[in-house]
Parts: sequence; C-alpha cells; structure tokens
Amino acid sequence: MKKLYKLGIVGCGFMARAILKGVVGSDFIRAKKVVVSDPSDEALDWAIDLGIVGTQNNAFLVENSEYVLLAVKPQNFADVCRELEGVYPDKVISIMAGVTRDKIKSAFGRKTKVARCMPNLPCSIGSGMMGVDMSDFNDDQDDLEFINGVLGCLGTVLSTDERKMDAVTAISGSGPAYVFMFIDALTEAGVNLGLTHDEASLLAVQTVMGSAEMVMHSDTPVPELIKRVCSKGGTTIEAVKVLENCNFRGVINDAAAACARRSKELSE
Repeated sequence: MKKLYKLGIVGCGFMARAILKGVVGSDFIRAKKVVVSDPSDEALDWAIDLGIVGTQNNAFLVENSEYVLLAVKPQNFADVCRELEGVYPDKVISIMAGVTRDKIKSAFGRKTKVARCMPNLPCSIGSGMMGVDMSDFNDDQDDLEFINGVLGCLGTVLSTDERKMDAVTAISGSGPAYVFMFIDALTEAGVNLGLTHDEASLLAVQTVMGSAEMVMHSDTPVPELIKRVCSKGGTTIEAVKVLENCNFRGVINDAAAACARRSKELSE
C-alpha cells in the first residue's frame, strides 16, 4: 500500500532540523511528503513553518511513512518503541549513536531494513561527513539512491561496513572537536605572538580551510605536502620538530582510539 509520506523523521532536534532543511531546501523531497514527530510544540511549529507535516503520534508517522529516519537520543529509543504499539517500519535510517542495526531489528522485527549512519556537526551547514552502512538495501537501487540522496543533502557520504562505525565515529563523528581545538590553540598562539584575536582567528581558520582543500584536490600525498612546506633550515621545520618531539601524531592516535573504545562500549 502506498504511503502518505516519503520520509518520516522521529525527533526534531538539532541534527533532524539540519536534515529537514537540507532535503526540503534542495527540493529533493517536497515538504508535504515529509512528516516529523516530536513531543515539543516548538519543534513541530518550526517544522510546520517549512511546510512539513507535524505530529506527536509516532505510530501515525511510522504507519504512513515509506522511510523512517530515527533522530532521537539513543536513551529515548526504548520509549519510541513502546509508543509504536506494534506498528513497525519497513525501512529505517538511523543516526542514533551507539545503537546497532541488530538492536533496531530486534526492536522492530527482523524484516525491517536498517541503514545506520554516523553524521557529524558540520552536517548542520551542509558540509558534513558521514559514514553509513546500507548493506540491508543492496538489493534495491531505488532505496540506495534515496538514502544517498537524503544524506547527500548534508555533505559527503561514505558507504562503509557497520563494523567500522566505531572508527568512523572516532575520525569524522568526533573529529570536528579535534579540529576546533587545533584552531583554538593556533589562534591563542597567534595572540601570544602579538596578533589581535580577530587577526589570529582569521589566519588560523583560513589556513585550516585552505590546507584541507589542498589535500582534497591534490594527488600529492600528505607527507610530501608537509615536506614542501618544510624548507631545510627554514621556519616551518622548527615548528614541526617541536610537534614531533611532543608526539603530536601519538596524541591524535591515542585520542581517536579512546573515542573508538567508548563508541564500542555504548553499542554493547
């Protein structure tokens, strides 16, 4: 039976709003073909202002949506399941951190197909990076195109195996925090060297952006790019020596490993 809505989103928090703005703003889906549920009247009013259908009835959303995107906090997933009263979705896209496909299938029934996604904060401005396991949908090209289309409104999509999701979390999911810390530290260093905060911030932010763009669009390996900046006897190599002596790479590796361990703990 044909559903009333192409996409139903359970939860209308920060990331859900980014998704809604992306799919509706890009005309990927017409607003009237999207329904969102949330207990907050303010959240529903926000969605309705975009032309999206709002409801506080999760069972109605699931029963009438072809695809159901779960955008609730992991600790609220059990409450959502209880509210469904035996009405379970056929196709699920989940952005719940730490909730495995098996857990979702156990709650909804083994026939439910699940795509598990790990987005990051820059998804909120359309410049995100997300890893997604879509293996349940490999037998249907239309499903794959739709899921890629929804997530593609938020940034770059990497199709990967769920077994790698803890690593994805450690690198791209939590990675923006590491980058923000680096920018903040570089800005502070600039202020300590006599720049104003605005001057130092502009220099730091644009340097990170430009360097990332160079890596993205260059065939030159990153270690070679580092060498190109480090002229023998020059200034950069002195800074790099300090970073190497302080085990800069080791610290990043340890931080990512700690993040991955915690991600695994949350999913067990």
